[in-house]
Amino acid sequence: MNRRKRTEILIDGSRHLARELVCEIERNHTIHIIAEPHHALTMVNMRETAKKTLFYLGEVLVTETKVQINQAFGVGIVVGDEEELSYLLAVIDAAYEANLVETKGWTLLFEEEEKRIRHNRTTQEASILKTKVNFEMMDV
Repeated sequence: MNRRKRTEILIDGSRHLARELVCEIERNHTIHIIAEPHHALTMVNMRETAKKTLFYLGEVLVTETKVQINQAFGVGIVVGDEEELSYLLAVIDAAYEANLVETKGWTLLFEEEEKRIRHNRTTQEASILKTKVNFEMMDV
């Protein structure tokens, strides 16, 4: 599983999963915090559809953390004021970069969490669609 997919699952999923994974790493390894969780503004790019040109939509607040495990670095960047999540993402990223033994069993956990996220979204979409109004029928 690639970094992008892991990060999406960790952001959209349960914080409990991320905390469990990080606790496992913290028990077995020394984590050096390179940059404490801090806030920054980053530019958001958008592509204009007609001319296919890029433009800046504006700025968004992010929280960023950098850590090191062994010789590997990890970065956690998340939209909003999310210091804990930023740290969790950074540690998990560093664990994968360091190719730690603990990460070998995590793929199944990520796949299960992805299924849970998909199920929750499907359920939420179904409940929203129940309230959909058919305006063509109102014409009769």
